[in-house]
Amino acid sequence: MPEKIRVWDMPVRVFHWLLAGSFAVAYLVAESEQLRGVHVILGYTATGLIVFRIIWGFVGSHFARFRSFLFAPSAAISYLRSLSTQQPQHFVGHNPAGSYAIYAILLAGLATGLTGYLTLNEIGGESVEDIHEVCANIWLGVVIAHIVGVILGSWIHRENLVRAMITGYKEGGGGQLGGSESGVSARRAVGIAVAAGVAAFWLWGLLTGFVFEAGSGRASDQQGQERKSGSQEKRQDEQGGVSRLAAKKLDGGD
Repeated sequence: MPEKIRVWDMPVRVFHWLLAGSFAVAYLVAESEQLRGVHVILGYTATGLIVFRIIWGFVGSHFARFRSFLFAPSAAISYLRSLSTQQPQHFVGHNPAGSYAIYAILLAGLATGLTGYLTLNEIGGESVEDIHEVCANIWLGVVIAHIVGVILGSWIHRENLVRAMITGYKEGGGGQLGGSESGVSARRAVGIAVAAGVAAFWLWGLLTGFVFEAGSGRASDQQGQERKSGSQEKRQDEQGGVSRLAAKKLDGGD
């Protein structure tokens, strides 16, 4: 029976699923003015999670650290080529191609979060808002590529990568390096703290009305601009009417 190997610690798993959910929902409601507050709070959540993951990439468990999946581009190309052979390369942690997808997701996520913050605070004008949309679409493209890679990897290597990201364990042969059991309780506490922090942030957003205020801000501005525009048009029509009436009187006097 294959040996179970601890690969993904709880902080990595919590980060993965919370980021996936935050990005998915934020992207789906991005065009809705009524749900803009939801989009904003999920954007903050995703950005905060990415910052945490970057820190955890230096202080986390073995497979969570960036140095464990730091590969040259040639290694990624070699791995992709091996997938079409009878003996594809296999990695316990992130494979070389998958590692570049992880880096791309983190970078695209940070860029999306930063430009989203600037857009929310009306810094940089429409050009920054356009860049924000481009970054979000790039992020979506990388996520799709990542999902395709997970499906192919699960099929080729005969292992359930989705289940591994839920349980933290993979099946491997003897002699393969697995994560150390020492410090499991401490890492579990960090994972619980991350989940609790996100839950507390969402609860704060609801109780303080931040979600609703962020959602109504732009709508109120647009309504104000529409009212202002309507008032200007009304004044112009009134002035035009007065001018026409005065012209008629002059014509009558002549």
